Amino acid sequence: MFTDFFYYLRSQGLAVSLQEWLTLCEALDKGLAGASFTRFYGLCRAVLIKSEADYDKFDSAFIRYFRAIAEASEEIPPELMEWLNKPAVTPGNYDEEIARLNSLLTPEQIEEMLAQRLKEQKEEHNGGSYWVGTGGMSTFGNAGNSPTGIRVGGQSIHHRAFRVAGERRFRDFTGDTVLDTRQFQVALRRLRQYSAKTDVPKTELNPDATVDATCENGGTLKLVYERPRINTVKVLMLMDSGGSMDYYSGLCTALFQAVRKSNHFKDLKIYYFHNCVYSHLYTEPTCNPAKWVTTESVLNTLGRDYKVIFVGDAEMAPYELWGGQYAKRKSGLDWLLTIRDHFSHVVWLNPGTGDSYWGVCQTYDAIRHEFDMYTLTVKNLEKALKKLVSAR
Repeated sequence: MFTDFFYYLRSQGLAVSLQEWLTLCEALDKGLAGASFTRFYGLCRAVLIKSEADYDKFDSAFIRYFRAIAEASEEIPPELMEWLNKPAVTPGNYDEEIARLNSLLTPEQIEEMLAQRLKEQKEEHNGGSYWVGTGGMSTFGNAGNSPTGIRVGGQSIHHRAFRVAGERRFRDFTGDTVLDTRQFQVALRRLRQYSAKTDVPKTELNPDATVDATCENGGTLKLVYERPRINTVKVLMLMDSGGSMDYYSGLCTALFQAVRKSNHFKDLKIYYFHNCVYSHLYTEPTCNPAKWVTTESVLNTLGRDYKVIFVGDAEMAPYELWGGQYAKRKSGLDWLLTIRDHFSHVVWLNPGTGDSYWGVCQTYDAIRHEFDMYTLTVKNLEKALKKLVSAR
């Protein structure tokens, strides 16, 4: 019985209430999940789970309970996977018009098209734009040139696929998971607890303290007020743009949007650099040479109390970090250290892992040695925020 799923979730430590369960049943009765297993999963999670911290626990319980259905929901024929894992890449067949049309497709449309192709396809295809294959302009397969799609087999080359067929769709949301837009916003909200409580009149009602005081007062209402939290945090964000950071563009866009929408900063300044900071910082992510300010002017304008957040993978050609010293000018590392020493609190958020085109990434190690560097996970972002507002 479907009701068993309710008791199973509770047995796994998920506090699903009876009212939430009845709401889910009502939503299913109205057909909100349709006939889609993925939509059913999303509906269950949206209705039954109240905290992102429980997402992974729910995912694990869901996939265990509905394992048979999940495994059957996307069957990739073994013979297809055999040759897809050894792609016969067909170079030079990029079609700009097909790329434009593909970019207009929604993920849902591509999912439906893949399901249909898997029903129809009986043989290998390479270099085309319709079937599941390798190379070509198709939105499914691998080693192709479509700007978006689903990777089936093979290895990631262009990092353009929005998902990989056959992988678990229900993602891990534990504290060590790389962040997405929603989690950025949740993590930034934690800044409230770090904001200063200035010496102002106590005008903000404290509900918990009011309840306690009322109970201690024999049930007679006793209101307790506290000083409001005032946004005192001023932030300077310096973001690496272009090059190896293109792979993390979605993640960095999510961070940028979350920060811009945040109301937890008294002031926010954002500038951009390419690979490393030099004598100029750009005012646009395209690093347009006509849109810049001097790094010195930023240092002279902003006070030491600004909290600095670098965002970058710290991966570049070694000469970009150390090259200036050979040209008798300030090197990239010198500029980075100048910024670090000017401000009282500086952290570095890194969306990467230190794996680099340049092999053993010397620049990553060098920058990590000089800065408090955190990879972009839930736990690490919280650590970085604490570091920003703590006493040095």
